[in-house]
Amino acid sequence: MHTFEELISVVETLRSENGCPWDKEQTFESLKPCLLEEAGEVVEAIDKKDRENLCEELGDLLFHVLIYSQIAKEQGYFRLEDVVDGICEKMIRRHPHVFGETGPLSPEESRNLWNEIKKQEKSKKP
Repeated sequence: MHTFEELISVVETLRSENGCPWDKEQTFESLKPCLLEEAGEVVEAIDKKDRENLCEELGDLLFHVLIYSQIAKEQGYFRLEDVVDGICEKMIRRHPHVFGETGPLSPEESRNLWNEIKKQEKSKKP
């Protein structure tokens, strides 16, 4: 079974000097239609309760996260590690009932807390 690190290496190789000509020429913008298509295929697999296909489509979606992150790294914007760090920070911050500050909540209370924290975050951004 392959590892996450191997997948990262595959994406780096595809974008490398000796990689795939199509993958090497892709940009954030050129990949948008493919990203939307893959997200739609994930939704379709969920709707059809096709768990085997869902696994495959989630892999395709993960590939997009990795190739977008690789392009960003090449252009000096951010790295995959920054994406991982950012989402970990956000999930911990938006779940204080799980990671610290408050006690157990109902699903509705959890969703309301999430929305309130998100609203506070957005109000702090310029």
